[in-house]
Amino acid sequence: MNTSIIIHELKFKAIRSSGAGGQHVNKVSSKIELSFAVGDSLGLTDDEKLLLNQKLSSRLTKAGVLILQCGDSRSQHRNKELVIKRFLEILKTNLHIPKKRKTTKPSKAAIKRRLDSKQKQSEKKINRKKPLL
Repeated sequence: MNTSIIIHELKFKAIRSSGAGGQHVNKVSSKIELSFAVGDSLGLTDDEKLLLNQKLSSRLTKAGVLILQCGDSRSQHRNKELVIKRFLEILKTNLHIPKKRKTTKPSKAAIKRRLDSKQKQSEKKINRKKPLL
């Protein structure tokens, strides 16, 4: 993944934020919409594109475009920074391949400790009972 190439491929669009804000909110487009075409990217390898298409299938449009919006801040520049940061975090988490887990067997000493503690617990409960006559 080449981050600098990917950032240059991003397309931004400023749109009007919804919600309260009075007269100012009706005039200013401070909300940012980021779009990224996964299939057309030069910063991703073919394997990475395939992985992203599988993992982000619910977030991609039919054309294979990832769209993110950010209207958290009143500032357009701050929203742009936030949406880029969020986008890179999404890429990083979805391109991460977890290590395969190696199956292990408990040691003989661990098995013995477990069985001893079970036996001790059992004796403790037996000792609480009233004695039979």
